[in-house]
Amino acid sequence: MKEILIVDDVLANRELIREALLSPEYQFSEAENASQALEIMRQQVADLVITDMQMPGISGVGLLKELHHGYPGTMVILVTAFGTVESAVEAMKAGAHDYIRKPFDLHELELVVQSALEHVSPRNEVKALRAALDQKRGFENILGHSNALLEVLDQAATVAPTNATVLIQGETGTGKELLARGIHANSNRSSKPFITVNCGAIPRELIESELFGHVKGSFTGAMMDRKGKAEAAHGGTLFLDEIGEMPLELQVKMLRLIQNGEIEKVGATCCARADVRIIAATHRSLPAMVEDGKFREDLYYRLNVVPLTLPSLRQRRQDIPELVKFFFGRSRTKHGREDLKLPEQLLDRFSTYKWPGNIRELENIVERIVVLKRGSEVGFGDLPAFLRAEPAHLETIRLDLPPKGISLGGIEKEVLLQALHKCNWNQSQAARYLGLSRATLIYRMNKYNLVEGAPLSTVRDRSNVVEIA
Repeated sequence: MKEILIVDDVLANRELIREALLSPEYQFSEAENASQALEIMRQQVADLVITDMQMPGISGVGLLKELHHGYPGTMVILVTAFGTVESAVEAMKAGAHDYIRKPFDLHELELVVQSALEHVSPRNEVKALRAALDQKRGFENILGHSNALLEVLDQAATVAPTNATVLIQGETGTGKELLARGIHANSNRSSKPFITVNCGAIPRELIESELFGHVKGSFTGAMMDRKGKAEAAHGGTLFLDEIGEMPLELQVKMLRLIQNGEIEKVGATCCARADVRIIAATHRSLPAMVEDGKFREDLYYRLNVVPLTLPSLRQRRQDIPELVKFFFGRSRTKHGREDLKLPEQLLDRFSTYKWPGNIRELENIVERIVVLKRGSEVGFGDLPAFLRAEPAHLETIRLDLPPKGISLGGIEKEVLLQALHKCNWNQSQAARYLGLSRATLIYRMNKYNLVEGAPLSTVRDRSNVVEIA
């Protein structure tokens, strides 16, 4: 889908252009002036900008020059009622793709837009691919190219060559260990061990010995000296998965390891040294655990030197088709089903579900489909019921219009507010929820002066308000 930004100080002109180009292939955003257009571009870069020449403040040519300098991959078409040879030459010299005069022929506008987008597509796709490959260098095993994921990978690539302690946060099944392994692989410790300790999977009475080791005779069954995971990771990386499950009494010893590089084996009379880099991960809120007295505050701050938060699958829906294809191919090979096919048209169904179990859940569902399908091609009926369910239609939304009329703008503002509250003011999530581009959402937020934390409507009679379930 191509992003088109329409810039004109006259609302009727913007609506005319939008309606003339209305197509499922285009996503539109609008700005009243050049300053607003540049603000929208900073949030979401458009493929094409159609701008009026004569506007209050910065002119269309002025905006064109700003775009040409800051967003060279964006094509620009200038529209004006004052079409002279001189202004056309100035516009083309400044980098405009084309120039049309008002009143313009709608068919001509469609042709000019198609031509502009044909020029922008290959250039932007190559640029985006190169940027994605640069950001994923060393993290190729982490599938996906969404902005939400690439931002985290960029931060991880920056911190990887250092010895800084990293705290990876994210829901269960988002790939925290995979990210930790990528950081280790890109560090100067990559030739040394990467040792994992799952703090939630080891019995409470054994975790100290597992982590720090023990000496012979220190407890019943300790028949010989034994190295712990921390000592085994010497020179490399110690990955503490589900650090929030670590017992309080053991957290003191972990603090000593991070601060001084010292480990104390169970039953030992002196400390040993261990040079390890610590990467910890959790799906819990450690600050909340600190407040509840379930996690040491000093350890939390030692771990939280570089926090990285992996997005949930709900926050990176555009990656889902790629993930489905990968898991489908791997499952076919694993179970000897190389003849099985998954039609492209079914991929969108996977994007409609919220995936509370994230990537791990998605992988399991795809493997289940491969294992249970008897024919040679997966059909709609082979999908789990929750993937076959249709998204909510307009008729399922409660909308009671009052007899004396209503403000359409008020309804739009209320819907925007409810969606933003529902998504905890995450603009990307809210935009996806409403079926808008992020740039369009931001434009409409600016239109109604909606800032984070704005309360929902407090009117007593809400019978004329759309209720979002």
